[in-house]
Amino acid sequence: MSTLSIRNVRKRYGALEVLKGINIEVRDGEFLILVGPSGCGKSTLLNMIAGLDSISSGEIAIGGRVVNHLSPKDRDIAMVFQSYALYPNMTVRNNISFGLKIRKVPKPQQDETVDRVAKLLQIEALLERMPSQLSGGQRQRVAMGRALARDPALFLFDEPLSNLDAKLRVEMRAEIKLLHERLGTTIVYVTHDQIEAMTLGDRIAVMKAGEVHQLAPPQEVYDDPVDLFVAGFIGSPPMNLIPTPVVRQDNVVGVEIRNRAGTFFLRAPGAMQEGLARWEGKEIITGIRPEQITDGASSARTHAELVTHRARIDVVHPTGPDTLILTELNSTPVTCRIHPETVVRAGDTAELMFDLSKLVFFDPETEIRIR
Repeated sequence: MSTLSIRNVRKRYGALEVLKGINIEVRDGEFLILVGPSGCGKSTLLNMIAGLDSISSGEIAIGGRVVNHLSPKDRDIAMVFQSYALYPNMTVRNNISFGLKIRKVPKPQQDETVDRVAKLLQIEALLERMPSQLSGGQRQRVAMGRALARDPALFLFDEPLSNLDAKLRVEMRAEIKLLHERLGTTIVYVTHDQIEAMTLGDRIAVMKAGEVHQLAPPQEVYDDPVDLFVAGFIGSPPMNLIPTPVVRQDNVVGVEIRNRAGTFFLRAPGAMQEGLARWEGKEIITGIRPEQITDGASSARTHAELVTHRARIDVVHPTGPDTLILTELNSTPVTCRIHPETVVRAGDTAELMFDLSKLVFFDPETEIRIR
């Protein structure tokens, strides 16, 4: 069983507490993403799982076995680093087989393992090359091959794609995803890139300042963020977060929006009517994703939760598959996503459709989601 249990794990450097009681249970075969901004503690946690850093308190178990005091070589893990960490004086074949040689695996078995891993990663033609003769993407495949050759209980990836260019990152993301689906291995993957988190993980642990703010499947994190940090961190472009007064109109609770084209009312979803009523007359933060403020051409949905209001366009950003436009609501810059064939120019006033069913609301003081 390649499970991972992280129970109330803390890390202190003197008086500075870097990890503040992390609790995560990773299932056998699960792909878990640790995501967050630089300095949030995600790489520290990964190093503690690997045994490269000590635990101040708490417990880490791999496959049901507590590993707190075990050295890295005794934890049955394999780690893929950001820097590849290949031996420059060894061929690709020898880099992949090095760990097997150290463990005194018989030579025929080494060769069989290297050939199997090379075929899996499609690097058979590179086996006799030196690392200096490889591209960044090829080096990363070799680093992954070295980890795969060990057949560990747990794979740890520490921002493995951050040194690659944008095109290679997309390709390698697809390869890592495919590799996981083929092998069904347990993976813990650290990144600060929320697109990697959304595309790769079965679940995402969103971290900030040594704490896990949300642990859930990617779509749940995207659609139902628990607080302002998660809402603003996950998504590209991120969720629009607009200060809004809570008002009542025709006995329906919602929020008031002002822009240069006028003032309008966005009613809260039915499930939020009671919860938001407690905030009537106060100001909250309303969250809405860019694709939930769109044009008629982009919205194939025809349900009662869509309402149309006019807004002045400040900036137009064509991206190819869609167009991002910037407007201003309640003196806050807001990004909207419209169909690429919709012709708009900066300075125009356009009809925009708001999906009221996707509105989320946050307490401006605690930053916690209002339910």
